[in-house]
Amino acid sequence: MGFLTPWFLAGLAAVSLPVWLHLLRKHKSTPLPFASLRFFERRTQSSIKHRRLRYLTLLALRTALLALLALAFAHPYIARRLSPRDRSGAVTVLAIDNSFSMRTAGRLAQAKAMARSVVRGLGAGQRAQVLEFGSRVEAMSEVTGDHAALDAAIAAVAASDARTSFAELARALRSIAGSLRLPLEVHLYSDMQQSGMPPNFNDLRLSAEIRLEPHSLASGPVPNFTVENVVAPPRVYDAKKTRVLAAVAGYNTPKATRKVTLKLNGREVESKSVEVPAGGRAPVEFLSLDVPYGRNRGEVTIDGGDALPADDAFYFSVERAEPRRALFVHSPGSPQALLYFQAALEASGQSAFAIDPATPDQLANVPLARYAFVALSDVSPPAAFEARLTEYVRGGGGLLVALGRALAERSKVPVADLPLAGTTYAGREGDRFETAVWLDPSHPSILKNSRWDDVRFYRAARVQPMGARVAARLGSQLPLLLDTRVGGGRVLVFASTFDNLDNDLPLHAAWVPFVQQTARYLGRLDDGPASVSVGAFAELRDSKQTGAAVDVVDPTGARALSLAEATTAQNIQFTMAGFYDIRRPNGPGELVAVNSDRRESDLTPAPPETLELWQNTANGNATGGGSTAETQNPLSLWWYAMLAVLALAVAESLLGNRHLSVDKEAA
Repeated sequence: MGFLTPWFLAGLAAVSLPVWLHLLRKHKSTPLPFASLRFFERRTQSSIKHRRLRYLTLLALRTALLALLALAFAHPYIARRLSPRDRSGAVTVLAIDNSFSMRTAGRLAQAKAMARSVVRGLGAGQRAQVLEFGSRVEAMSEVTGDHAALDAAIAAVAASDARTSFAELARALRSIAGSLRLPLEVHLYSDMQQSGMPPNFNDLRLSAEIRLEPHSLASGPVPNFTVENVVAPPRVYDAKKTRVLAAVAGYNTPKATRKVTLKLNGREVESKSVEVPAGGRAPVEFLSLDVPYGRNRGEVTIDGGDALPADDAFYFSVERAEPRRALFVHSPGSPQALLYFQAALEASGQSAFAIDPATPDQLANVPLARYAFVALSDVSPPAAFEARLTEYVRGGGGLLVALGRALAERSKVPVADLPLAGTTYAGREGDRFETAVWLDPSHPSILKNSRWDDVRFYRAARVQPMGARVAARLGSQLPLLLDTRVGGGRVLVFASTFDNLDNDLPLHAAWVPFVQQTARYLGRLDDGPASVSVGAFAELRDSKQTGAAVDVVDPTGARALSLAEATTAQNIQFTMAGFYDIRRPNGPGELVAVNSDRRESDLTPAPPETLELWQNTANGNATGGGSTAETQNPLSLWWYAMLAVLALAVAESLLGNRHLSVDKEAA
């Protein structure tokens, strides 16, 4: 027997406490009334009888309780040994790697052939199970001794575009061993990619019942070129030619020149030659992509000429669309706010929004449904327009309200109904101004744009949040930016103006990203990346949308969802490289470009020392893979010790209460 935390054995010193309670504590005599003592002779009486142990059974229980408690915290265990004869009922597990890198030079076919040879060697009564794994593990068969079923399961293993995860395989093997309660003889067929190893080696831990025998299909590093990444805008809004930047990488490759080709919808747009350094990377820039209206399929390819041609192409999607309209309501005598706001939206050169300016007297017949969002720049709207604006926001629209002198005279913020209590004025003289001392970096309007330290605020409205989310505060702790929901829409309240009078925010670098991010947030325009990796998820509908069917077509042209899933699924996981066409009945469609994880393109195998350490996680110091090695399986005694502690505690409590009641009756 051993102890995992032996330092807790120092707690055994606590057994002296019951001894003190039963032997060494001071004896107290109860005074009794008595007559005159003058006829008694004075003499000294021994007190030894008061130092005798009392309640020996209770003392033994208390001493054993403290000793067992110390032993339990020391975590005792006994080592059990599994000898080769104990593994006679072991289940053979055939784990076949079907990740993207196994497409190299027929490796998957070789792995399946080696697995079939193990099945043919199974004797009578021996059982096996077939697993395929990439980023996740899937059982291809039950635990069975039927050779035909096992051969069919091996034949069903197909190449995937997923990434290798040896940690996920180890987790699955631990789970299988725990459920079967039988030893496992695991044959692992893989190229043993170094990139498939987890950062934390403990994730590869195997239990004592698992014996791992890896079969590496890679004799060494294999040279491989790949298109590592492509940077392209997911949407464009004008006729200007689009810039596309690609990166070509070589793994274990000599210095070489590669031809790089840009394609759009299967048509070649431009080709360039690039020199890739030995084992390095080279950028390629294309400036000639003319994007037609609609959703388009882009692709960058190279003439790799290597053992893994599947990664010689990188997919991306780009959509040409008209800018969405936004209504900006401003005062006729204050055009500065419109000028600053419009300039910030157009600063990127590919603005997703076009501003329609309007004054309060032009709002009577404005169709709000055509606008992605509405901005009120210190304007108190007419009652009829405010009613229509409230209905627009409740229906899912977005509203931006800038508070200045005109709106501060009201008692509440339009549509949001947040209480107003005038303004605070600091003045422009000297250093009489306030700054934004706190910003919420998680809010979409401030995300990646939290440097407002130099912005001066001279006047701000006093807004009471009343449950609204506060995204920014001034030095006086007044809310500067508030976000609240009204029905299905959003209202963003800025407690100052956009005209460079009540603050100088439009003159700072934070102004442009603040306006652009706010417009995308209120307009519900989420420009995702031009491509994602295999294994990524996409949202099909929000939690409130049910019933409407969403059709998803995978890269092979087949429907990725069943009829039931099309009406209920909230999201979808992309499992193969290519283009997924998502068609929503009540919303915009989406073309998603999916690529294999480019870490799979590095075909460098893990060192043999790493594989040996992995085998030894189950065998302790034994030699991994040996047929005669004994494995140790520690059996923890902690639970047994704690059950004994619980039983002793109950017995001590009952016996102690009994003695206490007897003492009270005697008194």
